[in-house]
Amino acid sequence: MSSLLCVVTHPDDETILCGGTLALLSARGVAVHVLCLTRGEGGELGDPPLCARAELGEVREQEMVGAVKALGGKSLTFLGYVDPVVGPDDTLSAPAADPVMLAGQIVNSLKQFKIEVVLTHGSNGEYGHPAHQLVHQTALAAVASLGDSAPPLYSFAASYPEHPYPRLANPDDPAAVVVNVAAYLGKKEAAALCHATQTVLFVRRRSQLAGRPLTVSEVLLSEESFHRHWPVSVGGGQEDAFTRWVAHL
Repeated sequence: MSSLLCVVTHPDDETILCGGTLALLSARGVAVHVLCLTRGEGGELGDPPLCARAELGEVREQEMVGAVKALGGKSLTFLGYVDPVVGPDDTLSAPAADPVMLAGQIVNSLKQFKIEVVLTHGSNGEYGHPAHQLVHQTALAAVASLGDSAPPLYSFAASYPEHPYPRLANPDDPAAVVVNVAAYLGKKEAAALCHATQTVLFVRRRSQLAGRPLTVSEVLLSEESFHRHWPVSVGGGQEDAFTRWVAHL
């Protein structure tokens, strides 16, 4: 069976940033494994709060279990790093982590699951999140350390001119692949709704821009875009396992 590893920072990243593609590939027979840096202990509690701050990590862990199941995932692993609480003026930060050790943990998953493709955060951390940038850098280092045997690594939320939500797009990662996931929006929505503590966050900014309350379904992207970081293209085509999977099997 073909196998993919999605390496993310917080519960819900797997759904909002590439959930449609994960659902599509799972439906096409790819074993989708998800590796998460933290349990999202520093995130929002819901409005009104659905739990106490001390309980949030456990709650979000279970939310992600449900979401990965809804997307058809094969496995979910938490690396156990602690997500810092959002600071004053919405200041974001990365958890304390030794990049070499973190890269080694990612390599272990690559070998354990015989991974053929890696998906992870973009080089700009999407909206500049330092923890997303940390995961991007360490995932790329992990893949590069495997040399010729390394699987291709793509980042999600790649930029392209028609991107419907430019704030989420990584400006330094032009899209090599744009996947239409409209047929899998039902599964993506089901996964998003599993993240009950975060649903207010999902719709807040888009509702403000629209001038009216929006539903989770209305804010989910029906296209997901990807940039290839490894191997670096040296002319010629970009075909690899990932591009074949999203086109057909």
